[in-house]
Amino acid sequence: MADRATLEDLVRLQGERVRALKQQKASAEQIEEEVAKLLKLKAQLGPDEGKQKFVLKTPKGTRDYSPRQMAVREKVFDVIISCFKRHGAEVIDTPVFELKETLTGKYGEDSKLIYDLKDQGGELLSLRYDLTVPFARYLAMNKLTNVKRYHIAKVYRRDNPAMTRGRYREFYQCDFDIAGQFDPMIPDAECLKIMCEILSSLQIGDFLVKVNDRRILDGTFAVCGVPDSKFRTICSSVDKLDKVSWEEVKSEMVGEKGLAPEVADRIGDYVQQHGGVSLVEQLLQDPKLSQNKQALEGLGDLKLLFEYLTLFGIADKISFDLSLARGLDYYTGVIFEAVLLQPPAQAGEEPLGVGSVAAGGRYDGLVGMFDPKGRKVPCVGLSIGVERIFSIVEQRLEALKEKVRTTETQVLVASAQKKLLEERLKLISELWDAGIKAELLYKKNPKLLNQLQYCEEAGIPLVAIIGEQELKDGVIKLRSVASREEVDVRREDLVEEIRRKTSQPLCIC
Repeated sequence: MADRATLEDLVRLQGERVRALKQQKASAEQIEEEVAKLLKLKAQLGPDEGKQKFVLKTPKGTRDYSPRQMAVREKVFDVIISCFKRHGAEVIDTPVFELKETLTGKYGEDSKLIYDLKDQGGELLSLRYDLTVPFARYLAMNKLTNVKRYHIAKVYRRDNPAMTRGRYREFYQCDFDIAGQFDPMIPDAECLKIMCEILSSLQIGDFLVKVNDRRILDGTFAVCGVPDSKFRTICSSVDKLDKVSWEEVKSEMVGEKGLAPEVADRIGDYVQQHGGVSLVEQLLQDPKLSQNKQALEGLGDLKLLFEYLTLFGIADKISFDLSLARGLDYYTGVIFEAVLLQPPAQAGEEPLGVGSVAAGGRYDGLVGMFDPKGRKVPCVGLSIGVERIFSIVEQRLEALKEKVRTTETQVLVASAQKKLLEERLKLISELWDAGIKAELLYKKNPKLLNQLQYCEEAGIPLVAIIGEQELKDGVIKLRSVASREEVDVRREDLVEEIRRKTSQPLCIC
């Protein structure tokens, strides 16, 4: 380890580097990386003047959540879970880490973002990158061929985080999947219906669900002259079209990935198209695509899918978009992604997509990768991008200056006079035993005004007030905090009255 003088010099030089980057207005990611190096050097300095110096911070790409933020998150989760359950899903859980070989080779170019762990007990392990591959491993290991499941848990990506844009290294995914051999497009249509139900229920703004099929993409690449070996890497380039222009995507294909310019131009003619079922029918008549077996199968399934989406009443929310590619290697058929729409700047313009909030698709070959005999289990699923949704809901509440309750307390047990602590404790115990969410202040003789003020600050709707006269009469004074109305309720009827007054359903805000 370097001596203290050397470390102090390194700290000084690194500090100067950080200050220079800030003056140059370098990227936030670059500054954050250099600050992390500075903090690491400072930590190595150790004790100084009898005091241990260290920095309290969360690891890069992670964050803490306050009670207010957690209250919002729980309500969002409640909306999502209730929808999953309404569609008949069971819940499972899997370990936060898997054998490294389980995850290797399933994510294409994104595999470099997997977190590898040190060898523990002779096993090479990695943190899970998503919930889909662990689900496929679970199906193969347990020889399951027919499951409808949801799974909500944290996943980990060794990404370059951008906290302001909702990109983290640790974040939640909310997955719903249907595994089994069924007639074409019925489960796929239900997944799209679920996605629309959840996004509509959360009231986060107008959205559009883009739909494509990996078979159409692969067929397009084939008829345009892309070599088989470049399908996946070109697919990854096309997937960037929602973020950058066609010119930039073409430049990447030709300059970085060695594709012939004329081949890229042919691809561009196709992948810049989007529309509804009429575009599907148009491409079914396309002289080149109609001669490709894969593309023909994909287009046939999409036509059937639009029929079911019309019956579900959501066809107006769906757009067939040939630029949608979804970079993950395991998709085999229909793929989809929901984006929030920004209102058009000028009348007559199309709304702009401002970010993906849900995605998914069909992956019929993934389970077979884990099965010793290669037996396939067809699967289709979706994932809700809850981190972005949390940010949107939080921003909306901030803008509206909405007060968010951080507890679900229904009633505060209060006293009107001194020396009634025992009576408060007896009453609150009765309420707890009856399943009522109740609180009391931890003082022997709190002032009534302080107790009422606590209710207003915490958003507690009711106060059950005990006084000497109430004890004699065998009643409890039940006060509504918002209206300040008070009624005397017989003690044996109190539980039922509290339930009646607090039975309104909770909303997001």
